[in-house]
Amino acid sequence: MPIRLCAGGDVTLGTNLDTMWAKTAAKRLRADFGMSSAPDSLLAPLKPFFSDADIVLVNVEGAIGAGVAPRKCGRRALNCFAFRQPLETARALRALAGDSGIVVGNVANNHARDAGDDGFLVSLAHLGRAGVLVTGADTLATPVVTRRGDTVAVLGFYTSSDSPDARDLDAVRRHVTRAVERWGTVIVTMHLGAEGPTAQRTRDSTELFLGTIDRGNPVAFANAALEGGATMVIGHGPHVLRAAEWRDDRLVLYSLGNLLTYGPFRLVEPMNRGSVVCADIDSARHVRAAWMRPTMQLAPGVLRVDTTARAALLVDSLSALDFPVTGVLVGPDGVLRRRLATDSVGQGGIKGASPHRR
Repeated sequence: MPIRLCAGGDVTLGTNLDTMWAKTAAKRLRADFGMSSAPDSLLAPLKPFFSDADIVLVNVEGAIGAGVAPRKCGRRALNCFAFRQPLETARALRALAGDSGIVVGNVANNHARDAGDDGFLVSLAHLGRAGVLVTGADTLATPVVTRRGDTVAVLGFYTSSDSPDARDLDAVRRHVTRAVERWGTVIVTMHLGAEGPTAQRTRDSTELFLGTIDRGNPVAFANAALEGGATMVIGHGPHVLRAAEWRDDRLVLYSLGNLLTYGPFRLVEPMNRGSVVCADIDSARHVRAAWMRPTMQLAPGVLRVDTTARAALLVDSLSALDFPVTGVLVGPDGVLRRRLATDSVGQGGIKGASPHRR
């Protein structure tokens, strides 16, 4: 019986590092949507997307904790964001998988240390106590044993020396190879790439953030991870959806976009679109099937099913543009299919599809 992995992109459940924002945002959330800003309330609409997963994988975009913390951003900073989520966040994340699944949180990203190095360790402790497995804290893969006793491993990367560095491709290949030799089936997750509405395209070149910061080469990274033996490569970081491609029976998802982001974010199109992607994994280097469950955010922290399936259409069209041979085709049922030699750009698109359920 295959292992079912369901993965989403960035998750941020508020920030208590800006007390004025937290107070104002909570009032607006209650007034406009009748919602509480408590982490379990924010995550409640997301639970059905993961209800049948053996393993849930999300990117934990921010520290977890309370009390005094080092100031990350200067008082006059224009492009600096600092996120530290409430203490209840860890338990709320664990509840995404219910009683039968396992939750893995990636902390290899640019906000995990927003409360400083000590705050990072505090975050790991909160996640661990809540039963959330952590990946990306070091270069060792995290083994995940399902309820049936099957084992896969997950390894997270970000473009920084504070975590496994996605820019050091020789090291990426070496870390993944080591994990594959020990665990067999390895899922690699990457927080990598330029950000924002102009960052939807995926190219085999170095991408920059704010014009100067090296955020890695997504295609070269995927190549290195696959050469090391990875079964899937799952991306996030650009805050928009990107292309996906089949590499024989292995799958690369270059960015799953914003999943649930409650913070001072601008969620204009297309940054309000995300997706949970589920995959049935038979064995090492073999994904039996994969499909999208498109999401959208009406406002920061307000998640809904994307009944228009625009998220799926974006992935379908971007895959055709950026990977005309290997890019996925997303059908009306949300399934990620392989592209045939007779397929061309513009064929196989979505027309009013609804999220796939199994």
